[in-house]
Parts: sequence; C-alpha cells; structure tokens
Amino acid sequence: MIARHLAVLGASLRLSFLLAMQYRWDFVLDGVMSIAWTAGAIVPLYLVFEDRAAIAGWTYGEALLVMGWFTLLDGLLKGAINPSLVTVIEQIRNGTLDFVLLKPADAQFLVSTARVHPWRLLSLGASLAIFVYAFRLLGAWPSPGAVLYALATLGAGVLVLYSVWILVISVAFRVVRIDNLRYLFETVFEAGRWPSTVYKGALSIVFTFVIPLALMTTYPAEALLGALEVERFVAGWLGALAFAGLARLVWSRSIAAYTSASS
Repeated sequence: MIARHLAVLGASLRLSFLLAMQYRWDFVLDGVMSIAWTAGAIVPLYLVFEDRAAIAGWTYGEALLVMGWFTLLDGLLKGAINPSLVTVIEQIRNGTLDFVLLKPADAQFLVSTARVHPWRLLSLGASLAIFVYAFRLLGAWPSPGAVLYALATLGAGVLVLYSVWILVISVAFRVVRIDNLRYLFETVFEAGRWPSTVYKGALSIVFTFVIPLALMTTYPAEALLGALEVERFVAGWLGALAFAGLARLVWSRSIAAYTSASS
C-alpha cells in the first residue's frame, strides 16, 4: 500500500514538473518573482527593528528565524498544498471528483498530491538563506540537536497547516464557492511571519489555539534557539494530531455526503 502511494506521488510530481516546463520562460519568471517576494517580505521586519534592539523579547536576528520558517511553510502551502487541494473545488463543482473516488487509493491522499507548482518550492531555498543570514547576525550556529528538534517541531506545524487546509476545502462539499474563505485563511496565515508574542489578548489566544500559527513558525524558531520547553513541544504535537484527526473525520463525512455526478 505504501509503495503504491509513493509511486502515485512520484508520478504526480513528474507530471507537475513537465507541465511547468512547457513554458520555460514563465517557469523562470515565476521563480525570479518568488525570490523577489521573499526578499521584499524581509523589508517590513527590518524597518520595525531599525530603531529597536528587541520587540516582544525578540531581537532582529531571532525574528528572522521566525521569518525563515514562515517562508518555508508559505512555499509549501502555495507550491504543494494549495494547488492540489484547490483543484478539488473545481472537481466538486464539475462532478469530476467521481474519477478520483473510483481509483484504488485513498482519496484524501490523491487530492492532496494532485498538483505541484515547482517554482513556489524555491521558497525552500530562500528560507535556508534567511537562516544563514539570521545566525550570522546572532553570531552562533545551532547544534545538530537543535536543528533536529526544530525539524521535529516543524513536522507538527506542517501537519496543522495541512489539516486546517483540509477543513477549509471540506466546506466546498456543502458550499458552492469558498474562494473568500480560502483567501481569508491565506491572509490570516500571513500573521505567522511575526513572533507569536507580538500578538496580545484575543489575537494571542486565536494564533495559539484556534489557528495555531505559533506552532507553525514561532515554536520551530524557539527550538533552534534552544528556548522551546519539552512540555510545549509535546503539547504542540498533541494539538497537531487532534487537528489531523478532526480534519480526517470532517473529510470522511464530507465524502460520505457527496452526491456524485452520476447520482
């Protein structure tokens, strides 16, 4: 079963790259624009810290680590998660989701790996450049253990990001158009570029428990800095697994209530 799913994933990736390379100049231009967007995104952070040594307990170099994780996740969202799952919306509208459900593989896996925008994944390289710049400013490099700890924390953040997106897409089974909801989520996700301690009151609660942006970007940055307690790491993973379970439940019920084009 696992080998079959890996083969499907490999075929989807090859097809996505072939489609992207059909128009090579578009591919190059999109890649350049992706890098330029990443560079431009650092400017507001630089301006905020220009006259301040620290904000909400974060120095400029430390805040850049949060930006690095945000850049990585944003590339993953727009390069892999978003293209595949947005396709589901059109399939539901047109009734062509029937063909996906008839295939001998898990439907959620198929719709989650259907499409990739390769140029968006250049953000992964841009995030590495941000990390290098940040640690040069900090004057110290993370230990291998800290890197592994951060990657383990990032895994929980990716799981939450994917699960929230599955919940958003599942709404399409009952609502004809969810474009505004999708754009709203993408807008809210932009708040993840800042350390979670910047937000106070209700926003702090929302970005920690309701839409846990803190887990996605701030926690991995703290793990790199050696400032993330084991208790919060464990709580983060428990929350991520709860989100994943909820997303799977909602997806399964949505599929069960789906009226196919042949019905």
